[in-house]
Amino acid sequence: MASGEPRAKKLRLSDEKKEKKTPEKKTPEKTPTKLGPNSLFGMGNPLLDISAVVDKDFLDKYGLKPNDQILAEDKHKALFEEIVKKFKVEYHAGGATQNSIKIAQWMIQDPHKVCTFFGCIGEDKFGEILKQKSEEAHVDAHYYEQTEKPTGTCAACITGDNRSLVANLAAANCYKKDKHLDLKENWKLVEKAKVYYIAGFFLTVSLESILKVAKHASENNKLFTLNLSAPFISQFFKDGLMEVMPYVDVLFGNETEAATFSKEQGFQTEDIEEIAKKAQALPKVNKKRPRIVVFTQGKDGTIMTNGGDKVETFPVLKIDQKDIVDTNGAGDAFVGGFLSELVQDKELEQCVKAGHYAANTIIRRAGCTFPEKPDFH
Repeated sequence: MASGEPRAKKLRLSDEKKEKKTPEKKTPEKTPTKLGPNSLFGMGNPLLDISAVVDKDFLDKYGLKPNDQILAEDKHKALFEEIVKKFKVEYHAGGATQNSIKIAQWMIQDPHKVCTFFGCIGEDKFGEILKQKSEEAHVDAHYYEQTEKPTGTCAACITGDNRSLVANLAAANCYKKDKHLDLKENWKLVEKAKVYYIAGFFLTVSLESILKVAKHASENNKLFTLNLSAPFISQFFKDGLMEVMPYVDVLFGNETEAATFSKEQGFQTEDIEEIAKKAQALPKVNKKRPRIVVFTQGKDGTIMTNGGDKVETFPVLKIDQKDIVDTNGAGDAFVGGFLSELVQDKELEQCVKAGHYAANTIIRRAGCTFPEKPDFH
């Protein structure tokens, strides 16, 4: 690992010049950055997760693949009612970005409200549940509330250790930059942050909001992080994705998303390490930081570029198949764990370890839920 460290340090939030003057290795565990409120900012699609263990017939009826994420079409509208009637369901506050932000806050524990979240909900019962859940998770959520559409939902159809996600964005689709992000009191919260995270899913909602936040991060040498989120983002929202890419300091994704991204970008490789290198080398506005690319691969090792020409692999924590309850939210949990250390200025290797710990914890439980306190050192 040592060979990657000097490069890895470049990504840290501390001033680079200071880094150069102090070549001796710090022990980040002993000197964590003091965290203030609103240090980590997330913006995305807040959804109420409705999860249930279903059967193959149910998947086939709605034309769902066992392991996929799609946006609901007209043919899926009845799915949300049927899943509630036919199966035992659980409700959780969800949406990819909100999950990651919630996990990051859980990993950090104190102080509360280190994490901020923006998104759009309806003025309805589900919206009230989401507000209550954010409060319980100690996340500083500021929702744009509107009356045109109801609060968004996401059906997690679980079969074995696979999960097929069908998202009905509804209100989440109605986020407006001018009605919320641009408001002085809200933008102040954006300015307070030093790390930003947005899942690629939000590209389907408000590209202009993402660009405003991404440019702010880049201009102020703060960290902007993005997730590829799902294959359809790289396929059908390619233009928006590539408009944001020059501002991305850390790019997250899994092996399936990486493969689709490679295909869409004409990288002409299916080798995940090569894809990571090529993604790292894409044009970047803030030259003070090399882009870091992090690709998870389920039970296989997580790969990460180190800002140079090396790609490192980090093995995930072992888990018995019988202990896996639900992989829904594992990717979100990994990002949440990673961000919880990144915002504290920790080494990248430590960020990956925290990501693995969070994911390992979440897959032992139904939905993206967690025990009262983390046990991560």
